[in-house]
Amino acid sequence: MREPKRATLILEDGTRFEGYSFGYEAATAGEVVFNTAMTGYPESLTDPSYEGQILVTTFPLLGNYGVPPQDGSPDLSRYYESSRIHCKAIIAQD
Repeated sequence: MREPKRATLILEDGTRFEGYSFGYEAATAGEVVFNTAMTGYPESLTDPSYEGQILVTTFPLLGNYGVPPQDGSPDLSRYYESSRIHCKAIIAQD
């Protein structure tokens, strides 16, 4: 298993939050916005209203119910708001 890479969120006022990176690793910048939903992160990631933003999930568990299957079934689109991820990054507790 890969060793987690440290990551830092730096706000405009200089406030810093330390954590670990997961998934694609690249520096990015954007408006930090919050989503308070308890489920539905695939829908949030693919929601065009989050275009170019850094999405923070306030519910502590992310991914505890899995991800939609990628078997090519015609029903796959029901899990998404659009055909791609629109936010620049996602910040989650667990």
